[in-house]
Order: sequence, then C-alpha cells, then structure tokens
Amino acid sequence: MSKSPSNGKDQKQRYTATVKALRSRNFKKNLPFLILSDKLPDGQVYREFPDGRIEVQQVFATGSQFEVKVLHVLGSSDADKVREEYELF
Repeated sequence: MSKSPSNGKDQKQRYTATVKALRSRNFKKNLPFLILSDKLPDGQVYREFPDGRIEVQQVFATGSQFEVKVLHVLGSSDADKVREEYELF
C-alpha cells in the first residue's frame, strides 16, 4: 500500500510538532537541546541553549564515558539559519 502525499505531510507535521515540544520542555528546565545534523562531520552536533546560543560540539567516547569539546559558537544569523533549516521557529 502506498502512502498518499497528505499522509507524508501529516507525518512530517507531527514530527516537527514533537521536536518543538521536546525543545520547549528542555528550555523550560534550563537544559540544552541537541540537534543532530548530517551536514556536520561525524561526531559533531549542534547544541542549542535556552539563552539562544548554538554551539557546534565534538562528541567522542573515552572508554565508557562521553566527552564534549566546544568547537565554536554560531553567530546569531547562522544560529537562525540552523533553526530555520530544522523548523525550530
């Protein structure tokens, strides 16, 4: 059975709404929100903070522990581009 275009659109809308709700929940608890992106090199992630800052971080495992290194902080226009790309506005 094939999916109709509207089912795919509805599914994307539900996905986007869920991601926005999780992001909002994290921010209300003063926690960062992790944004995984296939546009970043392996092991790198975006981490958005309640103050609006987005960092690019390198995540790596040391034994059974995970370590994080901040590579850089995005400027406000680049941060907005990431939010727009992932429909986080």
